[in-house]
Amino acid sequence: MRMIRAGKLDRLITFTREIEEVAASGAVSKSWVTIATVRAEPMQRSTEEFLIGFGEANAGGAVFRIRYMAGVATTDRVICDGDTYDLDEIIVLGRKRSLELRCSKAAS
Repeated sequence: MRMIRAGKLDRLITFTREIEEVAASGAVSKSWVTIATVRAEPMQRSTEEFLIGFGEANAGGAVFRIRYMAGVATTDRVICDGDTYDLDEIIVLGRKRSLELRCSKAAS
Protein backbone atom coordinates (compact mmCIF):
# COMPACT_ATOMS: atom_id res chain seq x y z
CA MET A 1 0.00 0.00 0.00
CA ARG A 2 1.31 3.41 -0.95
CA MET A 3 1.48 6.54 1.11
CA ILE A 4 -1.39 8.97 0.54
CA ARG A 5 -0.47 11.55 -2.08
CA ALA A 6 -0.38 15.05 -0.62
CA GLY A 7 -2.58 16.43 -3.41
CA LYS A 8 -5.47 14.22 -2.30
CA LEU A 9 -5.39 15.60 1.25
CA ASP A 10 -7.53 18.59 0.31
CA ARG A 11 -9.67 18.99 3.45
CA LEU A 12 -8.80 20.09 6.96
CA ILE A 13 -10.43 18.09 9.73
CA THR A 14 -10.29 18.78 13.44
CA PHE A 15 -10.35 16.09 16.10
CA THR A 16 -12.13 16.99 19.34
CA ARG A 17 -12.30 15.07 22.60
CA GLU A 18 -14.79 15.42 25.44
CA ILE A 19 -13.27 16.32 28.79
CA GLU A 20 -14.75 16.72 32.26
CA GLU A 21 -13.83 19.64 34.48
CA VAL A 22 -14.55 19.72 38.19
CA ALA A 23 -15.16 23.16 39.67
CA ALA A 24 -14.15 24.07 43.23
CA SER A 25 -17.82 23.62 44.19
CA GLY A 26 -17.67 20.02 42.98
CA ALA A 27 -19.85 20.63 39.93
CA VAL A 28 -18.78 18.64 36.89
CA SER A 29 -19.00 20.19 33.43
CA LYS A 30 -18.21 18.56 30.10
CA SER A 31 -16.78 20.28 27.04
CA TRP A 32 -15.16 19.39 23.72
CA VAL A 33 -11.53 20.44 23.21
CA THR A 34 -9.45 20.36 20.03
CA ILE A 35 -6.74 17.69 20.10
CA ALA A 36 -5.45 17.93 16.51
CA THR A 37 -6.09 19.46 13.09
CA VAL A 38 -4.88 17.42 10.10
CA ARG A 39 -5.30 17.23 6.34
CA ALA A 40 -7.66 14.53 5.04
CA GLU A 41 -8.93 12.94 1.85
CA PRO A 42 -12.73 12.62 1.75
CA MET A 43 -13.68 9.16 0.43
CA GLN A 44 -16.86 8.08 -1.29
CA ARG A 45 -18.86 5.47 0.53
CA SER A 46 -19.15 2.16 -1.30
CA THR A 47 -22.38 1.25 -3.08
CA GLU A 48 -22.93 -1.61 -0.65
CA GLU A 49 -22.71 0.73 2.35
CA PHE A 50 -25.08 3.15 0.64
CA LEU A 51 -27.68 0.44 -0.04
CA ILE A 52 -27.41 -1.01 3.46
CA GLY A 53 -27.77 2.44 5.00
CA PHE A 54 -30.55 3.59 2.66
CA GLY A 55 -33.41 5.02 4.65
CA GLU A 56 -31.56 4.87 7.95
CA ALA A 57 -30.77 7.89 10.10
CA ASN A 58 -27.09 7.44 9.23
CA ALA A 59 -27.58 9.16 5.86
CA GLY A 60 -25.18 11.91 6.95
CA GLY A 61 -22.14 9.65 7.12
CA ALA A 62 -18.66 10.40 5.84
CA VAL A 63 -15.39 8.55 5.32
CA PHE A 64 -12.02 10.29 5.58
CA ARG A 65 -8.51 9.00 5.00
CA ILE A 66 -5.59 10.60 6.86
CA ARG A 67 -1.94 9.84 7.40
CA TYR A 68 -1.40 7.58 10.39
CA MET A 69 -1.86 9.30 13.75
CA ALA A 70 -1.61 7.51 17.09
CA GLY A 71 -4.11 8.19 19.84
CA VAL A 72 -7.29 8.61 17.81
CA ALA A 73 -10.27 6.91 19.48
CA THR A 74 -13.89 6.24 18.57
CA THR A 75 -14.91 8.46 21.49
CA ASP A 76 -13.43 11.47 19.63
CA ARG A 77 -15.31 13.60 17.12
CA VAL A 78 -14.33 14.97 13.71
CA ILE A 79 -15.27 18.42 12.43
CA CYS A 80 -15.06 19.06 8.67
CA ASP A 81 -16.50 22.02 6.76
CA GLY A 82 -18.61 23.01 9.79
CA ASP A 83 -20.18 19.56 10.19
CA THR A 84 -19.55 17.45 13.30
CA TYR A 85 -19.22 13.66 13.04
CA ASP A 86 -18.95 10.84 15.57
CA LEU A 87 -16.20 8.33 14.83
CA ASP A 88 -17.85 4.92 14.29
CA GLU A 89 -14.81 2.97 13.11
CA ILE A 90 -11.08 3.55 12.70
CA ILE A 91 -9.27 1.26 10.24
CA VAL A 92 -5.47 1.13 10.10
CA LEU A 93 -4.31 0.77 6.49
CA GLY A 94 -0.97 -0.71 5.53
CA ARG A 95 1.66 -0.87 8.22
CA LYS A 96 0.46 2.21 10.05
CA ARG A 97 0.66 4.30 6.88
CA SER A 98 -2.82 5.76 7.06
CA LEU A 99 -6.16 5.65 8.86
CA GLU A 100 -9.62 5.38 7.37
CA LEU A 101 -12.19 7.09 9.56
CA ARG A 102 -15.82 6.01 9.14
CA CYS A 103 -18.10 8.63 10.63
CA SER A 104 -21.75 9.42 11.16
CA LYS A 105 -23.29 12.85 11.64
CA ALA A 106 -23.31 13.76 15.33
CA ALA A 107 -26.63 14.42 17.02
CA SER A 108 -27.14 18.09 17.77
